[in-house]
Amino acid sequence: MEEHNTVNFMRLLSDESTHSTLSSDSCEYYQTEIFDQLPSVQAIRPEQNRQDFCEPCQAHQGGLQAGERISHGPLSRGPKDKTPTQPLRGLAMCIQGKRDARERRKMQISNVGFWESWRRNQSITRKRIWAQMRGALSGLLPWQHTLHAIEGRFGVGVKAYFVFLRYLVYLNLLHCALIWGFILGPTTFYGRSNSSEPLRFGGNDSVLDFFLGSGYLDRSPVFFGFYTRGSLNLPCLNTPLLYLAGILTILFLSLIMVVRRTTVGYKHTWMLGKRYSMNVSYKIFCGWDFTIQYPAAAALKHSFIRNDLKLYLEEQSFSLREAQRTLGQRALLYLLRFVLNLLVLSLLGGAFYLIYFATETSQKENEHYWLVSLVLQYLPPITITFVNLFLPHVFRKISSFEDYSFTAQVNATLVRSIFLKLASLGIYLFFVFRTTESQQCRENRFGREMYKLCIFNFLATFCNAFLLSYPRKLVQEKYPSSLLARLSGKQRFLIPFNVLDLVYSQTVSWVGVYYCPLLPLIGTVTLMATFYIKKFTVLRCCVAEQRMFRASSSSVLFHFMLLLGLFMAAATLGFNFYQQEATLDINMTSCGAFGNGETVFNVTGVCVDSLPRPAQNALHYLSSEAFALPLILAEIIILTSYLSRGRANQKAIERLKDMLVMSSSDKRFLVKQHATMLRRQRKPRTVHSTAIEEDAPSSSHTN
Repeated sequence: MEEHNTVNFMRLLSDESTHSTLSSDSCEYYQTEIFDQLPSVQAIRPEQNRQDFCEPCQAHQGGLQAGERISHGPLSRGPKDKTPTQPLRGLAMCIQGKRDARERRKMQISNVGFWESWRRNQSITRKRIWAQMRGALSGLLPWQHTLHAIEGRFGVGVKAYFVFLRYLVYLNLLHCALIWGFILGPTTFYGRSNSSEPLRFGGNDSVLDFFLGSGYLDRSPVFFGFYTRGSLNLPCLNTPLLYLAGILTILFLSLIMVVRRTTVGYKHTWMLGKRYSMNVSYKIFCGWDFTIQYPAAAALKHSFIRNDLKLYLEEQSFSLREAQRTLGQRALLYLLRFVLNLLVLSLLGGAFYLIYFATETSQKENEHYWLVSLVLQYLPPITITFVNLFLPHVFRKISSFEDYSFTAQVNATLVRSIFLKLASLGIYLFFVFRTTESQQCRENRFGREMYKLCIFNFLATFCNAFLLSYPRKLVQEKYPSSLLARLSGKQRFLIPFNVLDLVYSQTVSWVGVYYCPLLPLIGTVTLMATFYIKKFTVLRCCVAEQRMFRASSSSVLFHFMLLLGLFMAAATLGFNFYQQEATLDINMTSCGAFGNGETVFNVTGVCVDSLPRPAQNALHYLSSEAFALPLILAEIIILTSYLSRGRANQKAIERLKDMLVMSSSDKRFLVKQHATMLRRQRKPRTVHSTAIEEDAPSSSHTN
């Protein structure tokens, strides 16, 4: 009889357990016994306690004690509502779990009292209202429906490009607000100096001035020379100091925003990097994108998942092939890579020489026809744009011969393209600074060069879309079997190269904002126009990329390049301040806010001298070497604390990974126990039915 009860007891977890008449105490006893045998529970106990506990846990009394211990300990069973003030709609649990949580909250309300229950209800209501407001505001974001349409047809990677473009629009709008508050607004209200040239469209001005930045535009608020001292002429509140404060505020806020996005992206990439790589089952069962709305987009997403798996298998086969290389094959491969890197360096050197030649040619003052003069003035931007458009594709072809993995090929191409764009811009800045040293109002001259770079970059984007991409698409649609259509092939939206173009244009805006204060406004207009041009190019002229682009892993590189561009802008501004101080000895007069022999150093010195004595002493101490030691100590303490937190988070992540592994072990253990129970359940039935069959013939024979 006892053995028979044990058999019925084991049936509690089978499909027929709902019809069982055993008490709930027996069910609780068996569940606690199974829970004590889970691998995750056994792993956290000391070895001696585990060995001592495994033997008496078969008894009924030991199971009850173990159940009591665990039910009151930190490893108690069942879902817990750890956030009683969070709305049930936001909880990640099933419907039955939410119902149980609601019942538990009702029971807690009767225990905590009226005021505590009222406070919790108010907290839930506030969170629900804030969630609804965030959802409504997210729907009011610019181009939100367009981004959803692009994501549904071309995937998350192409959407990441347009999101990045929208972020740059927001950043330039912030810069425009700062320019108005610090520079343009005070100049508008307090006027300029009496010796300033009046702003009017003269007889020598023409429409070409809007392309060259000369003439009327050179005297306008677009450039540095317009902002002279007006009636606002206090020692610590004047046009030069406001101008300097506005530019430094723009660079500082840009640094904070770019560093924040870079660190957030790096943490996300580090969490999803090789150390925490996802397996193939996750790619198959969790890789679907539920924002897709069209059948064609669904088929495209199928191909994305398939190509992602192919990419994963290619990387695995490449690792296997790389491990099987002989010493001779490695030597030949390293020699080939050395030769190809020499070819890359030669191409970079040739590109830099072309930029130097174009800069020297454009600086020569020669009388030509207006169209020839316009081309000569735009010769450096044309050269830089042509180099940045042609060489990255050459680098992509070269990287395919270096026998890298696909991810390494993309990264190598991006690194070389980044170096090309930043180095070409840096060399161009060096040549422009060298050629404008002896010129009057060199700030305006330098600002005109940045203005032409910005304008020509937008013109190149416009021409590429409507003079190359769209005619190419028309040829493929109307004459698909022609030789030209077969040679051109299907056009794809290369996300890395397009993002690099955005980063290059933003770098130009940061470098030229001191010399051309309205350059952020021009950049905002051109970026908004670029959004619609690229939208037309993607939706009308391009087909989806066959290989999935990992936007999360490359966004860190793009923001890091933005950070390098910001550092280049800061270095250019520092060199300009140094050059202003150096040119005072040769009687060179500047223009704009720092005219009449004024520099950043003597203007700020006059402001400091007008302050009270305690403020002067504090500022002198902050700028002295004595402040460097506590500053370095504070930085060391902050970095040490962040490093300690990072290591603690890493250990916590490792423990969570171990818990995930142990949860899978628990599932396998429970499945094994369930199979054992089913076998034990079927065995008595088989024996009983066999005994009935044996008794039936004997009874009939007796009868």
